[in-house]
Amino acid sequence: MAVSFEGDIPDLESLYRLDGYLKSHEHEIKRRYGCLQLLLKGIEQDQGGLDSFTSGYQYFGINKLPSGGVVCRQWAPAAQAVYLRGDFNEWRSCEHAFRNIGFGKWEFTLPPKDDGSCPIAHNSIVKLQIQTQSGDLVDRICPWTKYAVQCQDTMLFDSVWWDPPQPYQFKYPTPKVSGLQIYEAHVGIASWKGEVSSYDNFTDNVLPRIQKQGYNAVQLMAIMEHAFYASFGYQVTSFYAASSRYGNPDALKRLVDEAHRRGLVVFLDVVHSHAAKNVLDGLNQFDGSNSCFFHEGHRGEHMLWDSRLFNYSSWEVLRFLLSNLRWWVEEYHFDGFRFDGVTSMIYHHHGIGAGFSGGYHEYFGLSTDTEALTYLTLANHMLHTFYPDIVTIAEDVSGMPALCRPVSEGGNGFDYRLAMAIPDKWIKLLKEQKDEDWNVGDIVWTLINRRHGEKTVAYAESHDQALVGDKTLAFWLMDKEMYTHMSKLTPLTMIIDRGIALHKMIRLITHALGGEAWLNFIGNEFGHPEWLDFPRPGNNNSYHYARRQWNTVDDTNLRYEHLNNFDRAMNELQLKKQWLESPQAYVSCKHEGDKLIVFERVGLVFIFNFHVSSSFTDYRIGTNVHGEYKIELDSDAAEFGGHCRLDHSTRYFSSPVPWHDRQHSLQVYIPSRVALVLGLVDDTATS
Repeated sequence: MAVSFEGDIPDLESLYRLDGYLKSHEHEIKRRYGCLQLLLKGIEQDQGGLDSFTSGYQYFGINKLPSGGVVCRQWAPAAQAVYLRGDFNEWRSCEHAFRNIGFGKWEFTLPPKDDGSCPIAHNSIVKLQIQTQSGDLVDRICPWTKYAVQCQDTMLFDSVWWDPPQPYQFKYPTPKVSGLQIYEAHVGIASWKGEVSSYDNFTDNVLPRIQKQGYNAVQLMAIMEHAFYASFGYQVTSFYAASSRYGNPDALKRLVDEAHRRGLVVFLDVVHSHAAKNVLDGLNQFDGSNSCFFHEGHRGEHMLWDSRLFNYSSWEVLRFLLSNLRWWVEEYHFDGFRFDGVTSMIYHHHGIGAGFSGGYHEYFGLSTDTEALTYLTLANHMLHTFYPDIVTIAEDVSGMPALCRPVSEGGNGFDYRLAMAIPDKWIKLLKEQKDEDWNVGDIVWTLINRRHGEKTVAYAESHDQALVGDKTLAFWLMDKEMYTHMSKLTPLTMIIDRGIALHKMIRLITHALGGEAWLNFIGNEFGHPEWLDFPRPGNNNSYHYARRQWNTVDDTNLRYEHLNNFDRAMNELQLKKQWLESPQAYVSCKHEGDKLIVFERVGLVFIFNFHVSSSFTDYRIGTNVHGEYKIELDSDAAEFGGHCRLDHSTRYFSSPVPWHDRQHSLQVYIPSRVALVLGLVDDTATS
């Protein structure tokens, strides 16, 4: 829905129906909405309208003209002069000068060659020269460059003119998916080899795995060009360039196209929260000043990330970032964005040293950065206006109210937020408590504690937990024996038995109870046996841990296959029943002594026995749906590495005995450390 800029007020009553506590902050919500309205008014009246304003890549940078020539435009307000040089003019300085066209903008036109061809050859290097206020001539990379390649002599990234004679043509439409099951992945680590992997490898070898596992979305990390590989893509240097270390732009387009053919939507991990400090191959000090794209002084520096912070009050910064989002959609056909570092953006303290208690004063006080929050709201408004099916996800740990409500209601327009407290809870339990001391009520509260009416992406672990310095769930559970006792040809030990059982249970309860979408990081579906560590001086620049050992899951003699099988079965059951598209589950049992959790969602009954040793016979559980039930999923099944203690031919008949505030009840056998999902034999009934 488009937001009017003719003085409309937001539909706050919709917000208040979801959260009455917001009414006491009505003035601040209206003020923030007014900031968006003023920005939209300015765009319409002074910047040519939202469509033109957010298509800046068609104007700035280097673009071909119908004549065959090229026009280059830059925004460099502190520059004294701007020049273009490169392979096309044999690197002669000060030969091709831009003219100042006002408002800090510079323009230069290069006519076509005599034969009408482009004066800059495809795949050739170009650079900008900026004359600074001090008179120095400095080399810079074009902020709008569409392709950047690392020079092996200088190790700096150079801007490359990408103009293939036969550009990639997309063949497949975007698929329609429901119940998002997201596979978070990094192209560079997606091979078993100790190397930087490629877009082509991911397309040909990893996408089939993702599809087979039942995922319907791929979230790609580290695509925006970054000079430092070990930054995991979070120190971006060229915002419009797809990272060349994995291949060329057409290879990425083929990846997205093939994903669409396989029924997968593709999300981009977008970093608009900060930028790398690189000067010679980044945005920093582009025009010779310390500002340009960033705030001057302390406000322009992130002290923990050692990076630069954008000035979201600048028209040209807004144009650059909003156009960047449209570029990735228009040029590469991405279907959505996971916005990184939202918490850092929307608070002046960037979340540093801030322990969010949930008090509303933390969200509606002076610590909130209105300019950054308005930018995010405008970004969501723009994306959902031009691309109604787009998906946006916020990485926010603070719990900002209305972050995932429509802009028309006074919200900030995101579709989902990440449930960042859930993986922290699981790691804390595995790290600090014995299994018998787990508080099942506390586990349930962590999984259901989300803002009503705001969708959440649940996950038990992501790339954050896979990085060296932390451990994946599988490593926390089994690292003592993962290298020695994961073979099916050796006896099953207590450590491996416990690890496999809890790995399955943790993932299923998070998937089914924790949100309205699910996320898994590449390799965690089968309990990848090692952490993730990029080549760096501290590990002698080794690629050994910057890869995925697919051989461990492909080897049918290893128990990793069991975890992989369960992950696939879990995803397939969700696709069949669509619990992620249903209302939040009803939890009927949280028994501390028995360590049992029971809940219902989309007509399924989920039963989890976390007890370390006790199995329960004829255990009565509540249900609101009368009928005959069967086993839909059993974590104790043989194909999942279980002990086959349940008979799958068994039928469970409800009785009119109310139990745990439910109208009916069932009696089940639920073994220790087993998750059991029951569904109606006649599944046309609903809860």
